[in-house]
Amino acid sequence: MLVIVMILSFLLSENMNTSYATSKATIKNGVKKVTVSGKSFTVQTVAIPKGTPVSIGLAKGNVGVTENFNSIVKAYRAEAAINGAFFEAYSGPPDPYGNLIVDGKVANIGNTGTTIGFKSDGTVLMDSLRMSLTGTVSRAKGSPIGWYATFINRTPAPNANISILYTEDRGSHVGFKGGIAVVMENGVVTKKVVNDNVPIPKNGYVLICTGTMKSMSDRFEVGAEVGINLTYQDDKGQALPWEDVITAVGAGPRLVKDGKVALSPANEGFKDPKILTSAAARSGIAIMPDGSVIIATVSGATMKQWAEVIQKLGAKQAMNLDGGASSALYGGGKVMTPAGRLLSNTLVFGNNLNR
Repeated sequence: MLVIVMILSFLLSENMNTSYATSKATIKNGVKKVTVSGKSFTVQTVAIPKGTPVSIGLAKGNVGVTENFNSIVKAYRAEAAINGAFFEAYSGPPDPYGNLIVDGKVANIGNTGTTIGFKSDGTVLMDSLRMSLTGTVSRAKGSPIGWYATFINRTPAPNANISILYTEDRGSHVGFKGGIAVVMENGVVTKKVVNDNVPIPKNGYVLICTGTMKSMSDRFEVGAEVGINLTYQDDKGQALPWEDVITAVGAGPRLVKDGKVALSPANEGFKDPKILTSAAARSGIAIMPDGSVIIATVSGATMKQWAEVIQKLGAKQAMNLDGGASSALYGGGKVMTPAGRLLSNTLVFGNNLNR
């Protein structure tokens, strides 16, 4: 039964420690004037004490849909919020691109840029997180055989040759037709069918294999036990201690490292001129020397200027979040920066979050 325990600890455990260190200080919003390279910027900020409960505010509670920023804030009863990972906002399903960890469960694998993660004791991490999902499946004859999924909760491109895992964070169904669906409940394969937008079981998940990857579904037999192994590494392949992270969002690029500007977007995989050279509305998050967090937005800044601005705010570590029309900030009971589009995901903070 060890394989079942492994699965439950990865995705389905109801015993995950989701408690947070109690925060006695209050969340405070403000407006700061910062000058870099001879140009003055007005920065909207929300200071969040270490240990304040934090979660991913998903649009309508699911990965792969969008919702009004104000509605997400209200639904989660957030005291502070900011837009999160990049997502497909122009064509195709609005799936996020960055890593997402929700209540200790991986809800999306992006494996680009930088990710910020929060532990239950209030510790905050920031790394070039790269996650790998592999597993084993038992067989009636012979040794267990391996399998893997490239992404979690993402709609495959037409004619893609890929395997993707779908969890309850996706919603009630996988959201598309095509490929072979392997349905698993309580760590055991319960069915294998042609995917006709199959339901996702509450106590399990679905693996979809498309294109040439359909052959991997042959490794799964109804009644077989399935094991999962999730590894956390940085962009150089070094192991990262992220097993205890219960909330995380990935975007980037990294702006500040150990108190110094550390900007290298091309090396993090970014190619869009909106990130590399253009000036635009920006959102970001910083870890302060005392372990508290600041979320902030600014208008009309290049990424280099944004890095210098957030460093001047006193950041020890900092990263960029989605920006442009996605840039949005809430604190002090009001929207400080209104979103210019519906959003896929946010970071929400507060002592009475509806998670």
